[in-house]
Amino acid sequence: MSTPTGSPNAAALTRDASRHRARDDSPPGAPAAAKQDAAALISRFQAVRNTTTGLCRHLEAEDYVGQSMPDASPAKWHLAHTSWFFEEFILQRAIGGYRFYDERFRYLFNSYYNMVGPMHARPQRGLLTRPTVREVLNYRAHVDERMSRLLARADRHAHLAALALGLNHEQQHQELLLTDIKHLFSCNPLLPACMPDKARTRLGAPPLAYRALEGGLADIGHPDGGFCFDNELPRHRTWIEPFQLANRPVTNAEFAEFVRCDGYRKPALWLSDGWVAVQSGQWQRPLYWSESLDHEFTLAGLRDIDPEAPVCHVSYYEADAFARWAQARLPSEQEWECAAATLSPAGAAAGNFLEAGNLHPVPAGTQSVSGPASAVAGQDDSHPPTLVQMLGDVWEWTRSPYVPYPGFRPLEGALGEYNGKFMVNQLVLRGGSCATPASHIRTTYRNFFPPAARWQFSGLRLARDG
Repeated sequence: MSTPTGSPNAAALTRDASRHRARDDSPPGAPAAAKQDAAALISRFQAVRNTTTGLCRHLEAEDYVGQSMPDASPAKWHLAHTSWFFEEFILQRAIGGYRFYDERFRYLFNSYYNMVGPMHARPQRGLLTRPTVREVLNYRAHVDERMSRLLARADRHAHLAALALGLNHEQQHQELLLTDIKHLFSCNPLLPACMPDKARTRLGAPPLAYRALEGGLADIGHPDGGFCFDNELPRHRTWIEPFQLANRPVTNAEFAEFVRCDGYRKPALWLSDGWVAVQSGQWQRPLYWSESLDHEFTLAGLRDIDPEAPVCHVSYYEADAFARWAQARLPSEQEWECAAATLSPAGAAAGNFLEAGNLHPVPAGTQSVSGPASAVAGQDDSHPPTLVQMLGDVWEWTRSPYVPYPGFRPLEGALGEYNGKFMVNQLVLRGGSCATPASHIRTTYRNFFPPAARWQFSGLRLARDG
């Protein structure tokens, strides 16, 4: 395996790997429409793959290897694992006599697919100084070339379902790549930035208000058409009691007041397991906040906390305790999806996602997207509070356990391990974040994490009964 000389940055390493460019191998005489179809597939595939490596453009070679905790993975591992996925689940099944780039990679970069075979222990991924970053990028280029050749074949349509899953899988890892790098850099006393700070315009957040929704019999889950993960199926009906949902996520200023009111020192506010987590972890404020509550660590380094922006990097336990302190609660995932169904198409597309380049939550500002709903008692029915930031900025904790929908059936074979086997001891989050690709999110999307997880861009929105 080759070894990079000196400390080349990601741009130089990527230029080296780009020598293995993909090519269009459409068969001679193929219809023009078929060639265009192939070109569109290849373009989409390359766009997702290039986005992943583009997120690493400010990293140095040393940054790719570190692992700050067992729940996080090195950047290099993310780059390799997402290539492993295409090689394992598409290329070897589509190409007769396929030869893997390196048989050892099948062990090193398997994540949790026990039906595929054994894997390197997750907490020890940071010990993999070899293969080098350059070799991993060459591996990516090799997979890209073979995938592009496959997508140019006449039988490419047989592999589109697996391709869609692979691309969405990689988009998940784009967000994980950023959150894992952020946690790694936060452990460095130098508090380095992994990307330049983006110029920010100070915006406000609308006053906190509650919007009443009538509830009733609601259709939950992904409808027919378009990609979704198996855990979003089947679409089914469920009864939802009337409820109220906050018009926006909880802000930094509001959560800072909870901290100043000794919220982390009042056991009555906390679930039993949450109080244990507070004590054992010595939690006193959200992850990445300074002791003074004035600064927070971001992907652009240390910056002033914006009081109007949604609070992020809080666990389910912290979100639940805050809600109790605020004399409210967290919404169920069914309530959240019911409310999200009232958003207009423009509202669903207006969020702060990965493409915006902020890579941090921003205040709602003048966002104004809503749909029909009854108003909170005492308000003008013609002007219910506008729901903002339902998509993007922060993943919103719900109070719902991550369990299968009625009639759920996982995918067959090893891909059935993707979601179903994690349906225990996890809580559902909804809405995407500032690190989620816009094309990856939808209102039926079910993210899930253990209740103590804090390193994701997770925040909260309040709810109340009736």
